[in-house]
Amino acid sequence: MAVGIFGGTFDPVHFGHLRIAEEIRETFSLEKVYFVPARIPPHKTDREIAAAAERLNMVKSSIRGNRFFRVSDVELRREGPSYTIDTLMYFEKRFRKLFFLIGADAFAEIETWHLYPELFHHADFVVLTRPSGAVRNISEMLPARLKRDMKEIGKTLCVHKSGRKVHLHRVTPIHISSTEIKELLKTGRSIRYLVPASVEKIITARGL
Repeated sequence: MAVGIFGGTFDPVHFGHLRIAEEIRETFSLEKVYFVPARIPPHKTDREIAAAAERLNMVKSSIRGNRFFRVSDVELRREGPSYTIDTLMYFEKRFRKLFFLIGADAFAEIETWHLYPELFHHADFVVLTRPSGAVRNISEMLPARLKRDMKEIGKTLCVHKSGRKVHLHRVTPIHISSTEIKELLKTGRSIRYLVPASVEKIITARGL
């Protein structure tokens, strides 16, 4: 079974996340996409985020009714920072093939990730970029240490020496961000139609 792994804080999950997951599922013929909320994101330790249980609950409510979507609390059950390498190794034991979804901005900082060269032995990467984005060639984004382990196959595909692939995929531009949603909430403005109604209800009820 080929599945997608979509990690993040999801604080809160919004329609941009859901649409990305749907597009990647369809494009790569994935049987499932797992949303994996992070317990302690290593690159966001300076930010205040909602409690893990609240973020997990919001994701669960947002994917209800989509038979292809699942949520995993694997990172929430681990102590300490949420490292992607641990998550990929966990899912690798359960599924035949993994596709790891990652935004272009995050991928540009991949050198700062824990054991980052090892990540490409465990999953195909799908690097998400918008049509208006400056990145036009996946090789432009590869750190020097990775380039020697990659073979470029056109502008949107590289093959790692392990046989895993790195795909550059342009997604439908939906200009929504969790940061902007939180700013709206801070000023008492509406977030309707930016997040699923079930997520809005949880945020309102919990005063998040």
